[in-house]
Amino acid sequence: MREPLDLTGIVIKSAAAGEYDRRQVILTRERGKITAFARGAKRPGSSLMGPCRPFAFGVFKLLEGRDAYTLQSAQISRYFDELTGDVETSCYGQYFLEVADYYTRENLDGSAMLLLVYQSLRALSNPNLPNPLVQRVFELRAMVINGEYTQHPPVSVCDSANYTWEHVIGAPLEKLYTFAVTPEVFEEFRRCVELNKSHYIDRTFHSLDILEVLQGRQTV
Repeated sequence: MREPLDLTGIVIKSAAAGEYDRRQVILTRERGKITAFARGAKRPGSSLMGPCRPFAFGVFKLLEGRDAYTLQSAQISRYFDELTGDVETSCYGQYFLEVADYYTRENLDGSAMLLLVYQSLRALSNPNLPNPLVQRVFELRAMVINGEYTQHPPVSVCDSANYTWEHVIGAPLEKLYTFAVTPEVFEEFRRCVELNKSHYIDRTFHSLDILEVLQGRQTV
C-alpha cells in the first residue's frame, strides 16, 4: 500500500460528489493541480468539511490513486474567511482561483502560481490596498508565470506606469504588493494589462462577469 503524501496547496474548486462525498481541485506546490475526493466530507461533524472549502490553504495528506487522490486529513493554516464576508471581495478571490485553474496543469510545478494566489488573497485582505489594483497586478504576474506577456507595456505610458509594469514583472512574489499608484497611473497600467489579456487569454471567467455586474461597469 502506498504511503500518504503531504502536499502544500490551496483548494481552488469544490463540488458535491454523491450523497456524502466532495470532489475538490487543489493547486499544490509539488504536483501542480490535482483532483482529490473527500469521502464523507458532507456528513455532519466530518473533519474534512473545512479542508474542502475553496480558499483553504495548508498541508493536505492524500493517498494517490490511478486517476485521483483521496483526502485523508489536512492541516489548514488559513481559510481566508475575511474574503467571504463581502460579496465583491469574494468575487475577486474566486476570480483568482479561476485563473489559477485555467493556467495550471497536473504534475507540473505549481509553486509560483500557488505563491502568487496566496499573496494575492492576502493582498485582498489588506484594507490599504485597492482591490482593482490587486486584480491587475495578479493578472499580469499570472501571465508572466506562463510566459504570456510583453517585456514593456504594449502602448506608450508615463514613466510611473512603466515602472509599475516592470515591478510587477520582476519583483519577488513576496514583495509584489508593496507599492501604491495614483489614479492616473493606475488607469494607464490597467489599460495595458487589459491589452495584454486580450492578446493572450482566450476565455471569459464567471467570477469576473459577476464582479463587473456588481460594480455596474464593463471592462474596457
